[in-house]
Amino acid sequence: MNNDTPTTPLAWVNGSDAPEKHSLDIGFMALSDCASVVVAATQGFAQPYGLSLNLKRQSSWAGLRDKLVSGELDAAHSLYGLIYAVHLGIGGTGATDMAVLMGLNQNGQGINLSAALQRQRVTRPEALEHFVHQSRTKLTFAQTFPTGTHAMWLYYWLASQGIHPLHDVNSVVVPPAQMLAHLQAGRIDGFCVGEPWSADAVEQGQGITLATSQSIWPDHPEKVLGCTRAFVEQYPNTARALVKAILAASRFIEQSPENRRSTAQLLSGQAYLDTPLNSIEPRLLGDYHDGLGNHWHDPHALRLHDNGRANLPYLSDGMWFMTQFRRWGLLREDPDYLGVARQVQQLALYRDAATAIGVPCTEQNMRRSQLIDGSYWDGSDPAGYARSFALHALAQTPAALARR
Repeated sequence: MNNDTPTTPLAWVNGSDAPEKHSLDIGFMALSDCASVVVAATQGFAQPYGLSLNLKRQSSWAGLRDKLVSGELDAAHSLYGLIYAVHLGIGGTGATDMAVLMGLNQNGQGINLSAALQRQRVTRPEALEHFVHQSRTKLTFAQTFPTGTHAMWLYYWLASQGIHPLHDVNSVVVPPAQMLAHLQAGRIDGFCVGEPWSADAVEQGQGITLATSQSIWPDHPEKVLGCTRAFVEQYPNTARALVKAILAASRFIEQSPENRRSTAQLLSGQAYLDTPLNSIEPRLLGDYHDGLGNHWHDPHALRLHDNGRANLPYLSDGMWFMTQFRRWGLLREDPDYLGVARQVQQLALYRDAATAIGVPCTEQNMRRSQLIDGSYWDGSDPAGYARSFALHALAQTPAALARR
């Protein structure tokens, strides 16, 4: 399966680049975007770099966070926003210096509505906005972690439709694999989650996919390979070798449709996603249907590599999540956006690893994108960007109140 390994495996294991630690416990959640981690660990991509990767499936992001911080996990397939929240001390645990080694993917998350709302003809954003503002009862939407990517996509998308995510609806946390059960039981009216759980709900007739995360921000940052800063400092060669292994696996997956299909087959197994292949494979290949009879091939579907573009840990990507923490009141003051991102994003380490295995690597640390509401994000004025939205939860500071 693997044609990306070095021609002289283990040639440098006894040299200065030898990993300081050879056996690593790597956490992951049952989501399609854990693909490169699973492939790296199981298909021979780690051994040439002197590593053995022991996969540890987690049942919730909070549990993964705790094990990452405690050191029970060496590194993990993680939410971008989880790493930054823990670093800033707003992630449900004490502040711990964290690190993003690489991006694992872009795109590939979904916002779904329940079959009950579908029966009430709430099948378009405009209908949802009307329903929310006319109904006497608040709808309840689930996301997967308070500062996670799914919370941020859900909040951003709702706000772009004129729905305040903290005032007009209720927001609750549900682990990804439990979304469908909560939807079926009527405990939630919709959710934002990673695949395959959005597709699985549609496959089982439990509602519709109303929006994809890539419709909010094409080629947005999503999961990362995260660890503590202490791990990088104690085991720099190991961290670099780990990036090489997972980067090589991500490249392999996207070399052909056949490789994507074999990856979907692997992921469907009981040890990983434990989900029918027909809920995983189509969207992994970019083929969508929303439960309303609409079918399309998404040009911005799940990207695990994209010739390295999905893997570079841009400073602006990390900064964006902090602007949303500020926007929604999770941060009471502006952090040092750029300074924090420079601490967390391991750009030099990533570029060393990428260059070593021949993955293209831009020298740019920022990128520019347009989001669903027409706004542009390029990292140039994060404090101003955080304050630029009509819907927000920014608390007024004492100084601002004094000027009134």
